[in-house]
Amino acid sequence: MIYLLLSVLSSTAIFVLFKLFNKYNVDTLQAIVFNYITACSCGILLYNKPINIDSFISENWFYAALGLGFLFISIFNVMALTAQKNGLSVASVASKMSMIIPIVFGIIVYNESIGFQKVLGIILALLAVYLTSIKPKSNVVLTKTIYLPIILFLGSGVIDTSVNHFAPKGNLPLFLSIIFACAGVIGLVSVSVKATKSKQKFNPKSIPFGIALGIVNYSSMYFLLKALRVDGYESSAIFTINNVAIVAVSCLTGLLLFKEVISSKNWIGIGLALISIILVTL
Repeated sequence: MIYLLLSVLSSTAIFVLFKLFNKYNVDTLQAIVFNYITACSCGILLYNKPINIDSFISENWFYAALGLGFLFISIFNVMALTAQKNGLSVASVASKMSMIIPIVFGIIVYNESIGFQKVLGIILALLAVYLTSIKPKSNVVLTKTIYLPIILFLGSGVIDTSVNHFAPKGNLPLFLSIIFACAGVIGLVSVSVKATKSKQKFNPKSIPFGIALGIVNYSSMYFLLKALRVDGYESSAIFTINNVAIVAVSCLTGLLLFKEVISSKNWIGIGLALISIILVTL
């Protein structure tokens, strides 16, 4: 379970860094590009074999990695639009509720176990995600641009499911590198086009914050995949525990570090998160 714990802590660090972006006026899109470049570099550094381009291009997972790279940055933009048009709470709920997609996929495709206790744990986890994500005085508007949270829900679920399904055991660092490299190239083109049109200046703060984000971003994916490959643990249980733990820990981190207000619903959600983790784990 150490891999799962490291994944949760890394994902929570992503939340902390995004909060710091606002505090220090960091250009988010520029930092995102440096994040992908750094994450790609992490995979290359951790890959302890000679990199033979011809050999891994012929692998089935190579084209899946390219597609996932496109999805990574596309869904990131959808998440930003959802937060702007529908509210931050809607974006948070839609992205985290998507865990139901890889859970159902694992039960149907991988023939993972299903029973009353596990189903109850998953239902409580979904309820915990909803209650923990709803913030007081949040302007939640579902009637406008309703397609955005739907796309975010489906896209996030497809990403989690596909990364787990296509990730090879031996070439995991290289697999992640290709995903982040593809996302980074698309992001770099987007930044260049945006800079040309709006004559936007480069923000030097984007480099250190982007590097920090890239390290924890890579770590969150790497440790999650390592946890999914530990014998004796099913993917449906891992995805449930990982997502609900991230939401709960992020909520508590917001309280401790940024003095965010936690409502009674949030506290109930955190409590349900703990109960769901116990039910699914046992």
